[in-house]
Amino acid sequence: MKTRKTHADLGDGFFDLVKPAVFPQTILRYRNQRAAASIGLDLLSDEQWIDHFGRFEPLPGSFEQPLALRYHGHQFQTYNADLGDGRGFLYAQLEDQAGRLMDLGTKGSGRTPWSRGGDGRLTLKGGIREVLATSMLEALGVDTSRSLSLIETGEELERGDEPSPTRASVLVRLSHSHVRIGTFQRLSYFRDEERLRSLLDYSVKTYFPDLWAEGDNDRAPKFLAAVSERVAITGARWIASGFVHGVLNSDNINITGESFDYGPWRFLPTYDPAFTAAYFDESGLYAFGRQPDALAWNLTR
Repeated sequence: MKTRKTHADLGDGFFDLVKPAVFPQTILRYRNQRAAASIGLDLLSDEQWIDHFGRFEPLPGSFEQPLALRYHGHQFQTYNADLGDGRGFLYAQLEDQAGRLMDLGTKGSGRTPWSRGGDGRLTLKGGIREVLATSMLEALGVDTSRSLSLIETGEELERGDEPSPTRASVLVRLSHSHVRIGTFQRLSYFRDEERLRSLLDYSVKTYFPDLWAEGDNDRAPKFLAAVSERVAITGARWIASGFVHGVLNSDNINITGESFDYGPWRFLPTYDPAFTAAYFDESGLYAFGRQPDALAWNLTR
């Protein structure tokens, strides 16, 4: 296990230090041993696993306290400046077997300054759906985050869009990055040129090292081109797989092009370009056949 904490080097203007929720129970429901082996965590006992991914005791050498990341985004093409990690945080960073920096991010781990009145929780149904989505997409060759852990928390949640009370869970996902288009949008919104440069340099050095050169005045357009290529490849693989993400807001698109953050996703029952995954997508903005356009629109923000 090679732990890192490079995201903290960006400084506190990019995140808020938060505390995880304390759950009444921690019942292990899913453990991804193959993903764990890729980052050197496969030898943890179930008790140790729950300590780290249910109680969020720090991994030695990584963050001493979780980071709730700050970002903005266009939601259904309407700008929202009141976003950020509302029910998750960046828990740790590690290197995988290939030496890539990997993030352990959470979903359902408690309230943060960006919860906007939400309870900071994840339903067990929602957690299982993310496990299913990531497993299927990985098998189909789509570059996706992976579900590392799912733990039931013993809480009962009220939700307006499913039978309630419903069981709760906390998910840990493994991905290459949690830097989103919306991370850049937030700094642009505040006209924070210094932090924009810092984020650009960090992103290029960390995720696109082949593009890095001191004093390169064309770094930004080269970076945008590289991000666009990765996002386009993922979008094409969604289409080839018959996958509908459902919520292609700019805060749900990260710079590595990985598919992540699975809510009302669906696979096509039959070929239909107008098929939507989210019941609230009344205009069909993120319909199956419109996904490439949605990704391109986000990239131009």
